[in-house]
Amino acid sequence: MSSLLKPFSVCEGPCESGGVRRGCPSSAPDQPPPSRRLAAAAAAGLGSLPAHQRSYALRRNLAAAAVGGRKITHPGKAILAGGIAGGIEICITFPTEYVKTQLQLDERANPPRYRGIGDCVKLTVQDHGLRGLYRGLSSLLYGSIPKSAVRFGTFEMLSNPMRDATGRLDNTRSLVCGLGAGIAEAVLVVCPMETLKVKMIHDQCSLRPRYRGFFHGVSEIIREQGVRGTYQGLTATVLKQGSNQAIRFYVMNLLRNWYKGDDPRREMHPIVTAMFGATAGAASVFGNTPLDVVKTRMQGLEAHRYKNTVDCAFQILKHEGPQAFYKGTVPRLGRVCLDVAIVFVIYEEVVKLLNNVWKTQ
Repeated sequence: MSSLLKPFSVCEGPCESGGVRRGCPSSAPDQPPPSRRLAAAAAAGLGSLPAHQRSYALRRNLAAAAVGGRKITHPGKAILAGGIAGGIEICITFPTEYVKTQLQLDERANPPRYRGIGDCVKLTVQDHGLRGLYRGLSSLLYGSIPKSAVRFGTFEMLSNPMRDATGRLDNTRSLVCGLGAGIAEAVLVVCPMETLKVKMIHDQCSLRPRYRGFFHGVSEIIREQGVRGTYQGLTATVLKQGSNQAIRFYVMNLLRNWYKGDDPRREMHPIVTAMFGATAGAASVFGNTPLDVVKTRMQGLEAHRYKNTVDCAFQILKHEGPQAFYKGTVPRLGRVCLDVAIVFVIYEEVVKLLNNVWKTQ
Protein backbone atom coordinates (compact mmCIF):
# COMPACT_ATOMS: atom_id res chain seq x y z
CA MET A 1 0.00 0.00 0.00
CA SER A 2 1.23 3.45 -0.83
CA SER A 3 2.43 5.42 2.08
CA LEU A 4 -0.20 8.03 1.20
CA LEU A 5 -2.93 5.47 1.84
CA LYS A 6 -1.65 4.30 5.21
CA PRO A 7 -4.13 4.86 8.05
CA PHE A 8 -3.26 7.99 10.00
CA SER A 9 -1.87 7.29 13.44
CA VAL A 10 -2.15 9.84 16.24
CA CYS A 11 1.30 8.78 17.30
CA GLU A 12 2.81 10.31 14.16
CA GLY A 13 3.25 13.88 13.04
CA PRO A 14 2.95 16.86 15.37
CA CYS A 15 1.65 14.73 18.19
CA GLU A 16 4.98 12.95 18.36
CA SER A 17 6.79 16.08 19.61
CA GLY A 18 3.91 18.31 20.65
CA GLY A 19 3.17 19.52 24.16
CA VAL A 20 0.02 17.28 24.46
CA ARG A 21 0.35 13.56 23.75
CA ARG A 22 -3.18 12.21 23.41
CA GLY A 23 -2.61 8.58 24.27
CA CYS A 24 0.64 8.31 22.34
CA PRO A 25 3.15 5.87 23.74
CA SER A 26 6.47 7.46 24.46
CA SER A 27 9.13 6.66 21.91
CA ALA A 28 11.86 7.31 24.45
CA PRO A 29 12.38 5.51 27.74
CA ASP A 30 12.77 8.82 29.60
CA GLN A 31 9.94 10.29 31.60
CA PRO A 32 8.31 13.41 30.13
CA PRO A 33 9.37 16.74 31.60
CA PRO A 34 7.71 17.78 34.88
CA SER A 35 5.68 20.50 33.16
CA ARG A 36 4.07 17.92 30.85
CA ARG A 37 3.43 15.50 33.69
CA LEU A 38 1.68 18.33 35.58
CA ALA A 39 -0.42 19.15 32.54
CA ALA A 40 -1.33 15.51 31.99
CA ALA A 41 -2.36 15.09 35.60
CA ALA A 42 -4.52 18.20 35.43
CA ALA A 43 -6.09 17.03 32.17
CA ALA A 44 -7.30 13.86 33.85
CA GLY A 45 -9.97 15.83 35.68
CA LEU A 46 -11.28 17.63 32.55
CA GLY A 47 -13.14 14.71 30.98
CA SER A 48 -16.57 16.02 31.95
CA LEU A 49 -16.11 19.32 30.08
CA PRO A 50 -17.21 19.95 26.48
CA ALA A 51 -14.46 19.44 23.93
CA HIS A 52 -13.78 23.15 23.27
CA GLN A 53 -13.67 23.99 27.01
CA ARG A 54 -11.46 20.98 27.71
CA SER A 55 -9.02 22.12 25.01
CA TYR A 56 -8.91 25.66 26.42
CA ALA A 57 -8.46 24.46 30.00
CA LEU A 58 -5.70 22.10 28.90
CA ARG A 59 -3.83 24.94 27.21
CA ARG A 60 -4.15 27.00 30.39
CA ASN A 61 -2.77 24.13 32.45
CA LEU A 62 0.15 23.76 30.07
CA ALA A 63 0.92 27.47 30.40
CA ALA A 64 0.77 27.25 34.19
CA ALA A 65 3.01 24.19 34.20
CA ALA A 66 5.54 25.96 32.00
CA VAL A 67 5.54 28.92 34.34
CA GLY A 68 6.03 26.50 37.21
CA GLY A 69 9.52 26.07 35.81
CA ARG A 70 10.09 29.79 35.35
CA LYS A 71 13.30 31.12 36.75
CA ILE A 72 13.03 32.67 40.17
CA THR A 73 15.63 35.29 40.90
CA HIS A 74 18.86 33.80 42.21
CA PRO A 75 19.90 35.53 45.49
CA GLY A 76 23.31 36.31 43.98
CA LYS A 77 21.66 38.16 41.10
CA ALA A 78 19.37 39.95 43.55
CA ILE A 79 22.35 41.15 45.60
CA LEU A 80 24.22 42.46 42.55
CA ALA A 81 21.17 44.05 40.91
CA GLY A 82 20.07 45.59 44.20
CA GLY A 83 23.49 47.14 44.81
CA ILE A 84 23.59 48.71 41.34
CA ALA A 85 20.05 50.04 41.70
CA GLY A 86 20.76 51.51 45.14
CA GLY A 87 23.90 53.35 44.01
CA ILE A 88 22.19 54.97 41.01
CA GLU A 89 19.08 55.91 42.95
CA ILE A 90 20.78 57.75 45.81
CA CYS A 91 22.80 59.95 43.45
CA ILE A 92 19.54 61.12 41.88
CA THR A 93 17.42 61.65 44.99
CA PHE A 94 19.81 62.77 47.74
CA PRO A 95 18.86 66.51 47.84
CA THR A 96 15.32 65.57 48.91
CA GLU A 97 16.77 63.39 51.67
CA TYR A 98 18.95 66.29 52.82
CA VAL A 99 15.99 68.69 53.05
CA LYS A 100 13.85 66.11 54.84
CA THR A 101 16.55 65.51 57.45
CA GLN A 102 17.09 69.22 58.05
CA LEU A 103 13.37 69.83 58.61
CA GLN A 104 13.14 66.89 61.01
CA LEU A 105 16.12 68.17 63.02
CA ASP A 106 14.67 71.70 63.12
CA GLU A 107 12.95 71.69 66.50
CA ARG A 108 10.30 74.24 67.48
CA ALA A 109 12.02 74.89 70.80
CA ASN A 110 15.14 76.32 69.15
CA PRO A 111 13.14 78.21 67.46
CA PRO A 112 12.92 76.68 63.96
CA ARG A 113 15.43 77.93 61.46
CA TYR A 114 13.49 77.04 58.31
CA ARG A 115 10.01 78.18 57.29
CA GLY A 116 9.54 75.31 54.87
CA ILE A 117 11.06 73.26 52.07
CA GLY A 118 11.83 76.19 49.77
CA ASP A 119 13.38 78.21 52.60
CA CYS A 120 15.57 75.26 53.60
CA VAL A 121 16.84 74.87 50.03
CA LYS A 122 17.38 78.62 49.67
CA LEU A 123 19.36 79.05 52.90
CA THR A 124 21.44 75.94 52.25
CA VAL A 125 22.44 77.14 48.79
CA GLN A 126 23.17 80.64 50.14
CA ASP A 127 25.42 79.35 52.89
CA HIS A 128 27.08 76.38 51.18
CA GLY A 129 26.28 76.54 47.47
CA LEU A 130 24.62 73.75 45.51
CA ARG A 131 27.12 71.31 46.93
CA GLY A 132 25.53 71.92 50.33
CA LEU A 133 22.47 69.94 49.21
CA TYR A 134 24.76 66.94 48.82
CA ARG A 135 26.39 67.14 52.25
CA GLY A 136 26.35 63.63 53.71
CA LEU A 137 25.92 61.99 50.28
CA SER A 138 29.07 59.93 50.70
CA SER A 139 27.75 58.21 53.82
CA LEU A 140 24.54 57.29 52.02
CA LEU A 141 26.32 56.31 48.81
CA TYR A 142 28.68 53.99 50.66
CA GLY A 143 25.67 52.56 52.46
CA SER A 144 23.00 52.52 49.74
CA ILE A 145 24.81 49.95 47.62
CA PRO A 146 25.06 47.30 50.38
CA LYS A 147 21.64 48.34 51.77
CA SER A 148 19.79 47.58 48.54
CA ALA A 149 21.93 44.48 48.02
CA VAL A 150 20.98 43.12 51.46
CA ARG A 151 17.32 44.13 50.98
CA PHE A 152 16.73 42.38 47.67
CA GLY A 153 19.03 39.46 48.43
CA THR A 154 17.25 38.75 51.72
CA PHE A 155 13.83 39.17 50.13
CA GLU A 156 14.62 36.66 47.39
CA MET A 157 16.13 34.16 49.83
CA LEU A 158 13.03 34.35 52.02
CA SER A 159 10.44 34.46 49.24
CA ASN A 160 11.77 31.79 46.85
CA PRO A 161 10.75 28.82 49.07
CA MET A 162 7.33 30.43 49.64
CA ARG A 163 6.32 30.76 45.99
CA ASP A 164 3.68 28.46 44.53
CA ALA A 165 4.03 26.19 41.48
CA THR A 166 3.60 29.14 39.11
CA GLY A 167 6.29 31.21 40.82
CA ARG A 168 3.68 33.48 42.40
CA LEU A 169 4.07 34.95 45.89
CA ASP A 170 0.88 35.68 47.78
CA ASN A 171 0.39 39.05 49.43
CA THR A 172 0.61 37.92 53.05
CA ARG A 173 3.91 36.16 52.47
CA SER A 174 5.29 39.18 50.63
CA LEU A 175 4.54 41.23 53.76
CA VAL A 176 6.48 38.77 55.93
CA CYS A 177 9.40 38.60 53.49
CA GLY A 178 9.51 42.39 53.22
CA LEU A 179 9.59 42.67 57.02
CA GLY A 180 12.51 40.25 57.16
CA ALA A 181 14.37 42.14 54.43
CA GLY A 182 13.84 45.44 56.26
CA ILE A 183 15.11 44.12 59.58
CA ALA A 184 18.20 42.61 57.93
CA GLU A 185 19.13 45.83 56.16
CA ALA A 186 18.47 47.88 59.32
CA VAL A 187 20.87 45.87 61.46
CA LEU A 188 23.59 45.23 58.90
CA VAL A 189 23.69 48.55 57.01
CA VAL A 190 21.03 51.19 57.60
CA CYS A 191 21.52 52.04 61.26
CA PRO A 192 25.24 52.92 61.10
CA MET A 193 24.80 54.55 57.69
CA GLU A 194 21.85 56.70 58.81
CA THR A 195 23.58 57.67 62.07
CA LEU A 196 26.62 58.96 60.17
CA LYS A 197 24.44 60.77 57.63
CA VAL A 198 22.33 62.52 60.29
CA LYS A 199 25.37 63.52 62.35
CA MET A 200 27.12 64.99 59.32
CA ILE A 201 24.05 66.92 58.18
CA HIS A 202 23.44 68.13 61.75
CA ASP A 203 27.11 69.13 62.05
CA GLN A 204 26.72 71.40 59.03
CA CYS A 205 24.17 73.46 60.97
CA SER A 206 26.74 74.20 63.69
CA LEU A 207 28.56 77.54 63.79
CA ARG A 208 31.85 75.63 63.65
CA PRO A 209 31.42 72.36 61.73
CA ARG A 210 33.78 69.70 63.06
CA TYR A 211 33.74 67.09 60.32
CA ARG A 212 35.87 67.77 57.24
CA GLY A 213 34.48 64.84 55.28
CA PHE A 214 33.05 61.37 55.49
CA PHE A 215 36.13 59.49 56.69
CA HIS A 216 37.11 62.25 59.10
CA GLY A 217 33.57 62.27 60.49
CA VAL A 218 33.54 58.48 60.91
CA SER A 219 36.91 58.45 62.64
CA GLU A 220 35.87 61.26 65.03
CA ILE A 221 32.55 59.63 65.92
CA ILE A 222 34.16 56.24 66.58
CA ARG A 223 37.04 57.83 68.52
CA GLU A 224 34.66 59.71 70.82
CA GLN A 225 31.74 57.30 71.09
CA GLY A 226 33.06 53.95 69.94
CA VAL A 227 31.29 51.67 67.47
CA ARG A 228 28.12 52.13 69.54
CA GLY A 229 28.14 55.71 68.36
CA THR A 230 27.22 54.49 64.89
CA TYR A 231 24.32 52.41 66.22
CA GLN A 232 22.25 55.11 67.87
CA GLY A 233 18.52 54.68 67.37
CA LEU A 234 18.81 50.98 66.45
CA THR A 235 15.35 50.14 67.80
CA ALA A 236 13.72 52.98 65.88
CA THR A 237 15.68 52.06 62.75
CA VAL A 238 14.61 48.40 62.91
CA LEU A 239 10.99 49.44 63.39
CA LYS A 240 11.22 51.96 60.56
CA GLN A 241 13.01 49.74 58.03
CA GLY A 242 11.01 46.65 58.90
CA SER A 243 7.70 48.46 58.42
CA ASN A 244 9.10 50.28 55.36
CA GLN A 245 9.95 47.18 53.40
CA ALA A 246 6.95 45.21 54.66
CA ILE A 247 4.64 47.91 53.28
CA ARG A 248 6.60 48.44 50.06
CA PHE A 249 6.98 44.80 49.07
CA TYR A 250 3.38 44.08 50.09
CA VAL A 251 1.95 46.90 47.96
CA MET A 252 4.30 46.17 45.07
CA ASN A 253 3.43 42.46 45.11
CA LEU A 254 -0.28 43.25 45.44
CA LEU A 255 -0.20 45.52 42.39
CA ARG A 256 2.00 43.10 40.42
CA ASN A 257 -0.36 40.18 41.07
CA TRP A 258 -3.34 42.33 40.13
CA TYR A 259 -1.68 43.48 36.90
CA LYS A 260 -0.60 40.01 35.79
CA GLY A 261 -3.90 38.38 36.74
CA ASP A 262 -4.04 34.77 35.55
CA ASP A 263 -0.90 35.10 33.42
CA PRO A 264 2.19 35.12 35.68
CA ARG A 265 4.40 35.39 32.57
CA ARG A 266 2.96 38.74 31.53
CA GLU A 267 5.78 41.26 31.16
CA MET A 268 5.61 44.54 33.07
CA HIS A 269 6.72 47.64 31.20
CA PRO A 270 9.26 49.75 33.13
CA ILE A 271 6.74 52.62 33.28
CA VAL A 272 4.21 50.32 34.96
CA THR A 273 6.89 49.12 37.38
CA ALA A 274 7.78 52.75 38.18
CA MET A 275 4.14 53.66 38.85
CA PHE A 276 3.65 50.67 41.14
CA GLY A 277 6.95 51.44 42.91
CA ALA A 278 5.95 55.07 43.50
CA THR A 279 2.62 53.92 44.93
CA ALA A 280 4.38 51.49 47.25
CA GLY A 281 6.77 54.24 48.34
CA ALA A 282 3.93 56.65 49.11
CA ALA A 283 2.17 54.00 51.20
CA SER A 284 5.30 53.47 53.29
CA VAL A 285 5.75 57.23 53.85
CA PHE A 286 2.26 57.74 55.24
CA GLY A 287 2.55 54.52 57.20
CA ASN A 288 5.78 55.15 59.10
CA THR A 289 6.94 58.78 58.98
CA PRO A 290 6.50 59.10 62.79
CA LEU A 291 9.05 56.33 63.24
CA ASP A 292 11.36 58.10 60.81
CA VAL A 293 11.16 61.34 62.82
CA VAL A 294 11.97 59.53 66.08
CA LYS A 295 14.84 57.68 64.39
CA THR A 296 16.28 60.93 63.05
CA ARG A 297 16.19 62.59 66.48
CA MET A 298 17.80 59.56 68.11
CA GLN A 299 20.68 59.72 65.63
CA GLY A 300 21.29 63.49 65.76
CA LEU A 301 23.97 65.33 67.70
CA GLU A 302 21.42 66.07 70.45
CA ALA A 303 20.49 62.41 70.94
CA HIS A 304 21.93 62.49 74.48
CA ARG A 305 18.83 64.43 75.56
CA TYR A 306 16.71 61.30 75.19
CA LYS A 307 16.85 58.25 77.43
CA ASN A 308 15.63 55.89 74.73
CA THR A 309 13.31 55.64 71.73
CA VAL A 310 10.12 55.79 73.81
CA ASP A 311 11.38 58.82 75.75
CA CYS A 312 12.24 60.56 72.49
CA ALA A 313 8.73 59.99 71.14
CA PHE A 314 7.21 61.18 74.42
CA GLN A 315 9.25 64.40 74.47
CA ILE A 316 8.39 65.19 70.85
CA LEU A 317 4.70 64.73 71.63
CA LYS A 318 4.92 66.77 74.85
CA HIS A 319 6.90 69.74 73.57
CA GLU A 320 6.01 69.90 69.87
CA GLY A 321 2.63 68.23 69.51
CA PRO A 322 1.50 65.29 67.35
CA GLN A 323 2.03 67.21 64.10
CA ALA A 324 5.79 67.09 64.76
CA PHE A 325 5.73 63.37 63.96
CA TYR A 326 5.00 64.29 60.36
CA LYS A 327 7.77 66.83 59.88
CA GLY A 328 9.50 66.40 56.56
CA THR A 329 6.63 64.33 55.13
CA VAL A 330 6.43 66.27 51.84
CA PRO A 331 10.14 66.11 50.94
CA ARG A 332 10.25 62.52 52.16
CA LEU A 333 7.25 61.70 50.00
CA GLY A 334 8.96 63.09 46.92
CA ARG A 335 12.22 61.38 47.72
CA VAL A 336 10.76 57.97 48.63
CA CYS A 337 8.34 57.76 45.70
CA LEU A 338 11.17 58.56 43.32
CA ASP A 339 13.54 56.27 45.24
CA VAL A 340 11.29 53.20 45.21
CA ALA A 341 10.21 53.72 41.60
CA ILE A 342 13.82 54.03 40.39
CA VAL A 343 15.09 51.13 42.48
CA PHE A 344 12.41 48.67 41.35
CA VAL A 345 12.78 49.64 37.68
CA ILE A 346 16.59 49.41 37.70
CA TYR A 347 16.49 46.21 39.75
CA GLU A 348 14.09 44.48 37.34
CA GLU A 349 16.05 45.58 34.27
CA VAL A 350 19.42 44.54 35.73
CA VAL A 351 18.00 41.14 36.69
CA LYS A 352 16.82 40.66 33.08
CA LEU A 353 20.31 41.54 31.86
CA LEU A 354 21.94 39.18 34.35
CA ASN A 355 19.63 36.36 33.28
CA ASN A 356 21.15 36.61 29.80
CA VAL A 357 24.78 36.49 30.93
CA TRP A 358 24.59 34.56 34.22
CA LYS A 359 22.88 31.22 33.79
CA THR A 360 21.43 29.77 36.99
CA GLN A 361 18.82 27.14 37.80
